[in-house]
Formats: sequence, C-alpha cells, structure tokens
Amino acid sequence: MAISPAEASALAVALVVLCLAAPAAGFYLPGVAPNDFDQKDLLPVKVNKLTSIKTQLPYSFYSLPFCKPDTIVDSAENLGEVLRGDRIENSPYVFEMREPQMCQIVCKISVGEKEAKVLKEKIEDEYRVNMILDNLPLVVPIQRVDQEGAYFYQHGFHVGAKGQYSGSKDEKYFIHNHLSFTVKYHRDAQRDVSRIVAFEVKPYSVKHEYEGQWNDKKTRLTTCDPHAKRIITSSDSPQEVEAGKDIVFTYDVDFKESDIKWASRWDSYLLMTDDQIHWFSIVNSLMIVLFLSGMVAMIMLRTLYRDISKYNQLETQEEAQEETGWKLVHGDVFRPPANSDWLCVYVGTGVQFFGMMLVTMVFAVLGFLSPSNRGGLMTAMLLLWVFMGLLAGYSSSRLYKLFKGSEWKNIALRTAFTFPGSVFAIFFFLNILIWGQKSSGAVPFTTMFALVLLWFGISVPLVFVGSFLGFKKPAIEDPVKTNKIPRQVPEQAWYMNPIFSILIGGILPFGAVFIELFFILTSIWLHQFYYIFGFLFLVFLILIVTCAEISIVLCYFQLCSEDYLWWWRSYLTSGSSALYLFLYATFYFFTKLEITKFVSAVLYFGYMLIASYAFFALTGTIGFYACFMFTRLIYSSVKIE
Repeated sequence: MAISPAEASALAVALVVLCLAAPAAGFYLPGVAPNDFDQKDLLPVKVNKLTSIKTQLPYSFYSLPFCKPDTIVDSAENLGEVLRGDRIENSPYVFEMREPQMCQIVCKISVGEKEAKVLKEKIEDEYRVNMILDNLPLVVPIQRVDQEGAYFYQHGFHVGAKGQYSGSKDEKYFIHNHLSFTVKYHRDAQRDVSRIVAFEVKPYSVKHEYEGQWNDKKTRLTTCDPHAKRIITSSDSPQEVEAGKDIVFTYDVDFKESDIKWASRWDSYLLMTDDQIHWFSIVNSLMIVLFLSGMVAMIMLRTLYRDISKYNQLETQEEAQEETGWKLVHGDVFRPPANSDWLCVYVGTGVQFFGMMLVTMVFAVLGFLSPSNRGGLMTAMLLLWVFMGLLAGYSSSRLYKLFKGSEWKNIALRTAFTFPGSVFAIFFFLNILIWGQKSSGAVPFTTMFALVLLWFGISVPLVFVGSFLGFKKPAIEDPVKTNKIPRQVPEQAWYMNPIFSILIGGILPFGAVFIELFFILTSIWLHQFYYIFGFLFLVFLILIVTCAEISIVLCYFQLCSEDYLWWWRSYLTSGSSALYLFLYATFYFFTKLEITKFVSAVLYFGYMLIASYAFFALTGTIGFYACFMFTRLIYSSVKIE
C-alpha cells in the first residue's frame, strides 16, 4: 500500500509523541503535578557539571576536591542530557523545608599539590558550579545597571576568584567555600504546603577558624556561629587556594515566601537581559524581509503574467522564431542534471531536516520542550531525525525516478549514510578530543552505541521503507518533452556567472535569521537560557519564504538568459546561506567568545561546521523544491508547438 508524504509525516509525528510521552512528568505543561512540601520535609540538592564559557569543556562536580556524600548516586538521565555533558549526582547539601540553617559545616578538605593545581586551573578558566533543587537550577542574582531593583540571573556560581591582598602585587586564587542559599517558596495557606519557586545563592570566600580540635560537623567555628547569630556577609578574609592548607566548606540556607506561583517560576530565569533590543531587532528584521518578499512576489507575478500572455499569442512561424527568453529552452529545462544521484540524496536529507525542524518548532511553541526538561530538546530532535528517515527515503527516490533512475536501493543507501556518516565522523573525532581532556562532556561508549543503534536500527530501515514506497509510485511526468540533443547554452553576462549568483542568493536567507542566530549562539556558547520559540518559529517561516523566493527569482533570470542548467544551482542558491552562517560563527568566535585553548576552538568550529552543513541541506532543499514547482508551473502554462 502506497502512502503519501503527509501520511508518512503523520506517522513519524505519532511515533515521536509516543516516545516523548514516557517522560511526560518532566514537561512544563498544565496538569503536570508539582512537588508539594510540608514543613521539615527533606530537600536534597543535586549537583551538575562544572561549566566554563572560556573552555566549553564540562567537568564532573566531584572532579574537584569538594565535599562528597557517603555514596555518590547518578540521577536518571535522558539521551539529550548525556550528549549535553550533564552529570547530575547527589550532594551533601540537604535542607529541611522552611527550616533556616546558619553556618552549617559540610566538611573539611586537605589540599595537596595536585588538588591546588586543579582548583587554580578551574578558577583561572572561570568555571561555574551548577546545582539543582526541585528541578530548578541554582542562580546568582546580579543587580542590573540599567534598572534599579531589577536583577538578571547568572547560571551557577564561580568556583573561585583571582585577587590581590592590599599592598601586594602577587595574584592569588581564592575559593568560594561558603554558600549562602536562598530558597523561595509559594505557600498554599489552605493545605499548609509549599512549592519551591526559586533557588538562589551568594558565594563567599572565607578563611574559617575554629576552637580546639576539629570534630567534623560538631566543630565550633569562630568566623561564623549559629549560636551567637554571627553570619557571613563579606569575603574580607578570603580562603586562599594553596597546597598544605585546609579548606572548611560551610553554608547558610534561608527560606523566603514568594508571591510567584509554581507555574510561573521559570519566568524570571527566561527573561532576556537585553529584551528590548532583542524584540526590536527581530521585528525589524521580519518587517524588512516581509517587505522584500512582497516586492519580489509582485514583480514575479506581473512579469510572468506578461511573458505567458505574449508567448501564447504568437501565431505565425516567423513570430515563433523571433521569440526569446525562457520558452526557448523548453526542450532542455527538464533534462536530468549531472550527478543527479547526489542531488536526490541531498534533497532527501533536506526533507528529513525540514520535517525534524517543523515538528520540533511545533512542539516547542506548544510548551512541550521546556527548559525544565533538561536535554528534552536534543532528545526530541534526535528522535525526530531518526523517524523522518521515512520522508528522506521517499523524497529522494521520487526525484530519482523522475530522472529515469532504476537503482533505488543505491540511492536509499547513500541517503541513509552520506550526511549521518559525515556528521558521525566529525562527532567521533571531537569526542576523542574531549575524552583526551578528561571532560564529562565526552559521550560514553554505551551512549555512542545507542546512537549507532538508533541510526542502523531505526533510521536506515525507515529510509529504505520510504525509498521503496516512493519508487513504487508512478514517476512524475514533465509538462514538456525533452529534446534528444542538448541545446548549447549561450555565453552569459558576468552577473549570471554561477558562482556569483549562488553567493548573492545566500545573502537574503541569512539576513532573515542572523539576528536570531546571535541569541542562539549566545545561548549555546555563553550558557544562557533561550525560550522564545514563538519568534523563532516566525523566523523559520520567513526563512522558508525567503529561500523559496530568492531561488525562484534567480532561476527565472537564469532561464531568461537561456541557461537551462537550473537543478543544482537552485539548490546551491539558497543553500549558500550556510556559508554566511559559518562566516558569522567565525566572526562571533573572535568578537564575543574568550576561548583560548586549541581543543576548545576545534570543538567550536567542529560543531558549527555540523550546524552549517545541516543548514545547507535545509535551505538548499527549500530553494530546490520552490524552483521545481515554479518551472513546472510556468512551462505547463504556455503552448508548446
């Protein structure tokens, strides 16, 4: 039984919904039950990876000499969390709901040469400690300069800081060993239960002193004392990181009632610090692109209408011989291009990406992919990519049959392995580099095996099923017949040079997304929250329209110049926007990031190369299908003698 692309897409969506429904407790949707806490209920704090915007290499929390619980337990992780480098584990920090604690001792650590060196390296690279309480990440509130009384939130607190003692020029390293936590909760007065709505911290570096012999948590500190109500409010006498010295780790925890409801607890986290510039820039970009699109559409419609009317009114043989323009190449315009097999493969890959992006956007706009579900976005995109292999195989084989091909299994094999194989090779190489740095970001062997299993066990078979269904259907018929002898392409003007027109064609699609791209790169590489999928979806729609229209316009000019070699050029015209994306990523690297390590730079450009490659397949396929439908439309509208 043959199925249409729409039916195949619906099947893929249904499968993804089933897969995503399993961990539904992590989704930020109405109806998901929050955790209610009574007074004195235990609140276990979990620790996550150490992150740095300088190195981009995450490390496990316990890779540093921090206090450890009796038994370290890994929390259940989804595939996306592992690929992100998250390593969520339990910690020795345990609170009691609505029970403030003051100057609680966690442990004392003796620092050796090795430990001191590691701590200094992490402080030098500005690593941050990430913790989680009731699925909320720990943040440091920082006063905004532009608005009095307003704050933005830094994700995690720094391991330590560099500084100098007064009167000395020697730079020292100080560790943040005292944490002043604030847990905000919303209280239900009727049931007397509370829900956690914020988890904040102020870190301090304090050189603790104590009376008598050390007696673990029963030791009485002189630097802070819960009995004497002596609390820490500054780091006037900081704890230096030096071999042979002991570090005492302590914490305070305060509970504050808040008017913020549980359903709105992520709002302050997701508030953009430069929201006015962000919204204005995106709206401005959308208006410009919409205006240009409207102009292009109007010009194209009027010009084409005039051309078709003129061609259809030519009655005499003499008039027909004098005609010029795109009608002259009607006998060659649907001639299969060179390397048509590879064009089919890349079109199929682009359809796979388009389906993945479209369904992901819909899920995100509906609220399924909340940041509270760590790794949910990456897991969803990975599963969608796998299931969209059905559409990839279907579309590549349909185009292949149009080109009079007969070896559909060969096309299915290339579609299943060309793009995923090259991406997996780059990813495996980068993973070896990360593993060499002993970073927690290195994907474990078991996870790598799971990725290969998804690829070979689900994606590849679906590509073959889609190819079989697509090849089984009747071939698409061309609106005009193709001549046996190819027509010679006349010499073209300089501005119709393929390289020039392809490079020009990629500017407008890139212009539609580059402002949004800045915020996406900032979210990924500067570890900031990004949750404006509504505007991102609008930008995605504008990108589709822009890619389609710029490809159609340049294809029309090409055909008017009697150049019928439009197949590959239509793909490359909008696909060249990926080149500008990679160039912009390079510009962003040198102007916004402070990466100095070679491995980190290789990681950045490796991942951006994968992103640009994917963007090339997506935009190129949109431009190709737009030109494909455009050429079929115009040549079916004129009378061919």
